[in-house]
Amino acid sequence: MELDFTQDDLPLVANTSHILVRHYVLDLDVDFSSHVIGGSIVLFLEPGRRCRRRSNEQVEGVHHSQLDETFHNPLHASCYGPVPNARACSTKSGCNDFPVVGKGENDTSDKNGSHGNTEQASGISSSKNCSDIEIHGSEDFLLVLDCCDLSVLKVEEVDVMAVPGIEKFISSTKLMDASEDPGDLRNQIVHELVTLPADHWREQLHYYRCCSQAPASGELLFVTGPWSLEIKKAGVQLPKDFPQAIRIFYKTKPEGRSLSWTTDQSDRSCVYTIGSPINNRALFPCQEPPVAMSTWQATVRADACFVVLMSGENAAEPTESEEGRYSWSYYVTMPMPASTFTVAVGCWAEVKRETCGADAKRNDAFFPLSSKEDVSPHIIFLSQSTLPGGNHLCGTRLCHEIAHTWFGLAIGARDWTEEWLSEGFATHLEDAFWSSAQQLPVGEAKEQQDLKALLHWQRLRDEIQNSEEDLQVLRPNKENTGKVCESGASVIKHGLNTGKTFLQVHYLKGYFLLRSFAGKAGEAAYFAFLRKFVQDFHGQLILSQDFLHSLLKEIPQLTGYGLSVENVFQEWLDCSGIPKIRMYCSLGGDSPWDWSSFSSSTRLIVTSCQQLQFPLLEESQAWQEGRLAQQVNEEVAKWIQVNQRARKRSKKKRQCEEDVFQKLLPDQLVLVLEHLLKEKTLCSKMLECLQKTYHLREQDAEVRHRWCELVIKHKHTTGYGDVETFLKDDQAMGVYLYGELMVNEDANQQELAYKSFAAVRGQMDVSSAKIVAEMLL
Repeated sequence: MELDFTQDDLPLVANTSHILVRHYVLDLDVDFSSHVIGGSIVLFLEPGRRCRRRSNEQVEGVHHSQLDETFHNPLHASCYGPVPNARACSTKSGCNDFPVVGKGENDTSDKNGSHGNTEQASGISSSKNCSDIEIHGSEDFLLVLDCCDLSVLKVEEVDVMAVPGIEKFISSTKLMDASEDPGDLRNQIVHELVTLPADHWREQLHYYRCCSQAPASGELLFVTGPWSLEIKKAGVQLPKDFPQAIRIFYKTKPEGRSLSWTTDQSDRSCVYTIGSPINNRALFPCQEPPVAMSTWQATVRADACFVVLMSGENAAEPTESEEGRYSWSYYVTMPMPASTFTVAVGCWAEVKRETCGADAKRNDAFFPLSSKEDVSPHIIFLSQSTLPGGNHLCGTRLCHEIAHTWFGLAIGARDWTEEWLSEGFATHLEDAFWSSAQQLPVGEAKEQQDLKALLHWQRLRDEIQNSEEDLQVLRPNKENTGKVCESGASVIKHGLNTGKTFLQVHYLKGYFLLRSFAGKAGEAAYFAFLRKFVQDFHGQLILSQDFLHSLLKEIPQLTGYGLSVENVFQEWLDCSGIPKIRMYCSLGGDSPWDWSSFSSSTRLIVTSCQQLQFPLLEESQAWQEGRLAQQVNEEVAKWIQVNQRARKRSKKKRQCEEDVFQKLLPDQLVLVLEHLLKEKTLCSKMLECLQKTYHLREQDAEVRHRWCELVIKHKHTTGYGDVETFLKDDQAMGVYLYGELMVNEDANQQELAYKSFAAVRGQMDVSSAKIVAEMLL
């Protein structure tokens, strides 16, 4: 497979087929004054199995220079070389804390964070002139890491043999040969360490920490590019001979896209990983491809007023590292992709819920938690938008994130373009989890889930009408899904498309696919299969076909519905638009459906087809006839009557309070407002009455968003303050509203958009700010 990517695609350049990171040890300092996190990271490596099998011959295509040419990247602006002023990066023997790059020292890095060399160090000669080192002609092996927006200061090999007691990891025969080849002995020690049995994890973490603080045995040559950090040791041509414990000194950049430096609601400084499209490569050099699963441990220091939270398995206790600063240490013993590493540093306060006593129940109905390995995620970030307005929105979002414990963390997608394997499953499971959490009777749970399906259907239909067809495909790489270059490099198609961030097509089409499986198999049989699937594939990476083959094998009656891996690909995963199934073609015939919701390719087919089955369209009719949906229709009809009376301005001033309105569930209220959004004209008196009846300003963000849409559409000036508040407090959800404010071409509304954006632009994430700026400018 050759790499071919556009500006919207995200390259994963790490050469994971040649060598893998098995463990990271991070030692970092957080500096809020400069918005920089700096320190060191130690990587414990292991050559790939294929490379070990071919240890007696040169691995073909091992050099990253081929990738550079394929990527059409500009030539690197710097040459390989150790950083000057190595004194600032020196380490000590033993297991003490690292010294890190001192604050206030001059940063001599170029715009890519690379350093030229002005001296010789550790016996490795390097040149001031980049032309002296032929990057693209070298035969030395390159370790390629995913990296951007970092200032790399120095890279060195770690002398693990200096660690007291490390000799236990090597046989006496190997010790006798150490004088002949100390590099091979160091690599043998690392190999023994990374392959310790799982029940030795405490001992393993101890020696990882000790090795990470061992002195250097020599500096390594490196260069950074737009998306990579490339490291080599002169004369080493095979992955098996490359140093398998290396230390990188670096610091982040304030503009780095993996972190958000901002303030909390009390205007106190904080920083956290934001789930950026580039993941963590602007936080530390790493291997991003999902196959590069590793464990980690980290020590992070910050001023005493801050609390450091991380996605570790342990509850860290702070220790004083120096006057006025505390140190926090976390670890993870289950191999995970580097993208799952999270950190949040701020003035956080722990709020403990009172125990429920005898009423507390553990629900193992879906996926029983039976062992330490089963407990994951260790930290969940929730937007403040989920908190106000009752527990419905917060509860469903929590259920969604908890579902990622199994689909996204314990089981991951081998190809990140198949994000439906994570988000589709979490969206489908959140309904089941939320019903269970509320302890709803079966009938009531089904009613609420059907209502949610109706909401999801309307959202999916709207997105398909208003998004690019390429972004609607759940398996965009089709037959190339899961394939990588010989080195292991690949690209995430549309991974940098800012508009994709705000789409839920992968969530919703995946949700409806899984809902259809459960409906055909029966929920009991489907969830029994899902439990077995989680047990069988725990800790593994999968492709769509892995799940589908298992499903059809365990529930063979699904094939009676015409289901096969191939037709699921064709009808659901490899196409844009509304999912469709069997069609019966003949000339002529009128269609009862509005085809504007469907892709252009589908509309072309329909011109010669009398019948084309769209299961979601047919099911949506049943959802609309449900009891909760009918209550919504009755409520909407009352409001239309109120609006008509208010517009007539009759002498008999009947107030809307005289009408009897029902108490609605949050999802019902969202549907009421969405129905009213279809009305051409709603008067201000009716809108004000609507707000007072349902206390819309006090509802959750989903309801308040629809209220703001009504305010903007009907130029309800009394509600402009609600729009301004929403844009300030619910920044990500408010992106769509900026477009509505501008499209009306109303001077007052446009002024509101400009004013609001100017006030919050500095606090918004990069993707949101870029989208809004394009709308306004």
